[in-house]
Amino acid sequence: MTAIVRSFLRHPSGMLGLVILLLVVALALAAPLLYPGNPWDTVAAPFTPPRTDGMLLGSDSLGRDIAAGIAHGTRVSLMIGVVSTLVALLIGVVVGALSGYLGGRIGELLMRFTELFQTIPAFLLAILLVAILTPSIRTIVIAIAVVSWPQVARLTRGEFLALKEREFVQAARCQGESALALIVRHILPNALSPIIVTGSLAIATAILIESALSFMGLGDPNLMSWGFMIGAARTMIRTAWWMSVFPGVAILLTVLAINLVGEGLNDVLNPRISRQ
Repeated sequence: MTAIVRSFLRHPSGMLGLVILLLVVALALAAPLLYPGNPWDTVAAPFTPPRTDGMLLGSDSLGRDIAAGIAHGTRVSLMIGVVSTLVALLIGVVVGALSGYLGGRIGELLMRFTELFQTIPAFLLAILLVAILTPSIRTIVIAIAVVSWPQVARLTRGEFLALKEREFVQAARCQGESALALIVRHILPNALSPIIVTGSLAIATAILIESALSFMGLGDPNLMSWGFMIGAARTMIRTAWWMSVFPGVAILLTVLAINLVGEGLNDVLNPRISRQ
């Protein structure tokens, strides 16, 4: 573990992404202190330009503080990204592990079930689920997890197929260890590296999906989000550019940071790249 941390610390793009990501997380944690009020409240005149009348990033068409909206939206985006990815990883790892370890008809049946979800475009399926279940933070998390877990399942299945016949697994099986022990203690730990990388990248995808859903009016109506801010400003981009530019920059930096961290993890955890 220490060697992995040291290798990551020497990875320039990974460290750049980590620094940006830590700043984003710090903004999310400090949002209630920096902007203790409700981000939906009117605090200035509509269309106040940035750095005018105490508005750091300006105000929107209803006089709401853009900076407060971005700060509170950071918490929403990160929470949805992390929680939905954890749910997707849980489902995907369980399905993929069972399919890869058991094989046979059960394994094929689980893969056909996985492919069923992949036949529908992911974003279209997310729209349908949120629209049917009514928009809320819970339904958004469920929708993103549903469209994200098949990729994790296929990856986990491939890793289990490659590892289950290795010598150390055969030795543990000969010692009488149960199937659950073989999966949890021997195979899964050796398959975690690509799963961790995929999970880190899935967080970025989840943030983009949530932003797109909010842009279309399918976000949680009680929570401020970056996608909602951009959607509300799409007809006023020429007269009040700051309303859409600053939330867009927040999405760009966050997704870029997560992808850089994921790339760094991939380089560090991939044995061939690490040796190079």
